[in-house]
Amino acid sequence: MSKYHRIFVIVIDSLGIGAMPDAERFGDAGTNTLGHISESVERFHIPHLQSLGLANLTPLRQVPALDTPKGYHAVLREKSNAKDTMTGHWEMMGLETTTPFQTFTETGFPPELIAELERRTGHKVIGNKSASGTVILDELAEEEIATGHMIVYTSADSVLQICGNEETFGLDELYRCCEIARELTLRDEWKVGRVIARPYLGRHKGEFERTSNRHDYALKPSGTTALDALKAAGLDVVSIGKIRDIFDGEGITQAQKSRSSVHGMEQTIETAKGDFHGLCFVNLVDFDAKWGHRRNPQGYAEELERFDEKLGVLLDTLRRDDLLIITADHGTDPTHTGTDHTREKVPFLAWSPSMAGNGRLPEQETFAIIGATVCDNFGVAMPAGTIGCSLLGQLS
Repeated sequence: MSKYHRIFVIVIDSLGIGAMPDAERFGDAGTNTLGHISESVERFHIPHLQSLGLANLTPLRQVPALDTPKGYHAVLREKSNAKDTMTGHWEMMGLETTTPFQTFTETGFPPELIAELERRTGHKVIGNKSASGTVILDELAEEEIATGHMIVYTSADSVLQICGNEETFGLDELYRCCEIARELTLRDEWKVGRVIARPYLGRHKGEFERTSNRHDYALKPSGTTALDALKAAGLDVVSIGKIRDIFDGEGITQAQKSRSSVHGMEQTIETAKGDFHGLCFVNLVDFDAKWGHRRNPQGYAEELERFDEKLGVLLDTLRRDDLLIITADHGTDPTHTGTDHTREKVPFLAWSPSMAGNGRLPEQETFAIIGATVCDNFGVAMPAGTIGCSLLGQLS
């Protein structure tokens, strides 16, 4: 018998809580996404996260640690040799990435790749450099609208991104071009972790706005994950947000796309009101995409406050045989230099209405304790070659 009938894993995308021991190797010494947000803003009201022990994991100026928070809390280290979204989520479900995905941050994409992309899509490529998504729109979107050219850019992540105006370029055409780019970037010499369609609206500099019709074309996971094992055992694996994209649909039984992080929480609450047996896996991307990468601690803090309000509703909705886990996939310290992710530890908050105990658990060496705990709960063996040990016995 399962200890919990349903488990909800919510990933607050990029909510790091302090530099990893090897952060200097990634250029991220001294980073702390959550701690530096707190230092940067006057008001920071997150009572429900506080009640679960978040302030017990890293000092927050406005939010005191609690003597007896609800449930259990811990710090997780990333074992994989990376700091990106895919490797973070894959590790949660048991996969260690030892070789980082290829990046083209310094040089842009090779001329041979760009030439083949232009030939196959019929669009001239403009951009081809590392840039902020909002900055490159202000720089090149008017040209794209006027000429039909295609904005291609990258970042410090292993990613090829293509912008397209929904009204002039068209969503279908943008997706077609991204599918071609994904096919091309499966070659070893050009391989990237993700190709991302970045649709936007607006006609003039200063008014461009990216829409929720983003679509990620990810690599298949590098091995069989906890999600695959759960699905094979006949359990529900419900994805909310970009989880389906991150795993390229592998191990997912039902997928819901979110318009925003607030919408993702509303979908999670509605899912909790319904019936399923298994895992609901949620990614809330706005923290990273809207605020972390744009180096906006005020916006990040306000997004966390909006999340906290919805979290209060979810806590009241959960049933006695539900387990909630809140975590993150990496950091994106909005006070750090550049616009890249940051190599950080992440929080682990676990609570169920049926829990009698509470307290801090030892610091864990991998995010993979999450997938191992979920599988252990449902009596499902983790796939061969995966990492991670279950914490189920400590969540009493």
